[in-house]
Amino acid sequence: MRLLMVVQRYGVDVFGGAEAYARQLATRLAARGHEMVVLTSCARDYVSWANHYPPGSEVIEGVNVHRLPAAIERTGLAADLDLRMFSSPPWLAPHMQREWMRQQGPFLPGLVPWLHQNSGGYDANIFITYLYYTSWAGLPAAQAPSILHPTAHDELPAYLPLYDQLFRFPRALAFLTPEEGEFVHRRFRTTQPSIVTGIGIELERPGDAAAFRERHGLGARPYLVSVGRVDPGKGSRELFEFFARYKQRNPGNLALVYIGETIYPLPEHPDVFMTGFVSDEEKDAGVRGADVLVQPSFFESFSLVLAEAWADGKPALVQGRSPVLVGQARRSGGGIPFMGYAEFEAGLDLLLGDPDLRQRMGRAGQSHVRHEYSWDHVLSEYEVFLERIATPARV
Repeated sequence: MRLLMVVQRYGVDVFGGAEAYARQLATRLAARGHEMVVLTSCARDYVSWANHYPPGSEVIEGVNVHRLPAAIERTGLAADLDLRMFSSPPWLAPHMQREWMRQQGPFLPGLVPWLHQNSGGYDANIFITYLYYTSWAGLPAAQAPSILHPTAHDELPAYLPLYDQLFRFPRALAFLTPEEGEFVHRRFRTTQPSIVTGIGIELERPGDAAAFRERHGLGARPYLVSVGRVDPGKGSRELFEFFARYKQRNPGNLALVYIGETIYPLPEHPDVFMTGFVSDEEKDAGVRGADVLVQPSFFESFSLVLAEAWADGKPALVQGRSPVLVGQARRSGGGIPFMGYAEFEAGLDLLLGDPDLRQRMGRAGQSHVRHEYSWDHVLSEYEVFLERIATPARV
């Protein structure tokens, strides 16, 4: 099949859950013989949307990637609009919502003309993430049957009237978890065909845990690991505060390692280690050496890092305020939800104090991932769904 994917950022050095999912999906569909084209921005980071990559086309891992330059970099105006939009509902006038979307970005003036001219030459147009301009402006311009992967969760932007019509445009919807599908249906009253795909997990990944410990000065210390952007919305600040309190109440050599790009720096702490952005191999090594993965994010549509930790046989503590994370933990048997400090401390004490329990939960998570999230299983089901939705490309 000839498939076009539209996503806000794309590249091997782009760090983000939806973006990593888009790259894996595109790369693996191309490897299975599909002609895969990605339309995206020139940006590497979502904070400024600054044009980092040159415009035009390049081939990345067998995928033809076409980049369009952004016309607006995010500034203080975007933060001011965020404050006005979400601090005092009812929402602002429609023209202010549209301006918010331009500032939300990435604002690509060439997006709609490119789609009008080219998107009809594909069997299907795949859009990743509902939140950004690339889907909001791109879906109405799609000239082939479109599939939206919303990667949605219960967050303030999802309630903007701006998005009410967005979910009417795609011919079909693809969700990462049942909880995501339930939220989208409840919020937008969707009626299109849909599928819960999950995300494929690479079951065997390289990574030297001993070398990771040496590189980051951990020695033989036991440690917790959190993987993802260091950002309050991802729960990184709450986790830091909970961990610092835990260490006050439970002195010892336990450490906490954050793996991922720092968006909002945290205070210094002698038992907290920050790796910054690292390669996938380094990330996997860090997870492999940990005693427990902590997934503290408030907003998830599917936690890839959680599933990857289970593939390595690691148990997890997960944010109890995220229905998606709670659902993943319960279906797998590999995680304990926490809501507030008391539950965090109790769950951590339980896992650290019982190595057999850690092993049993890790094995349960591993079995779940192998059964549900092998790439062959995920892609085979997705290809059947694509055949139902797609229309042969016009030539």
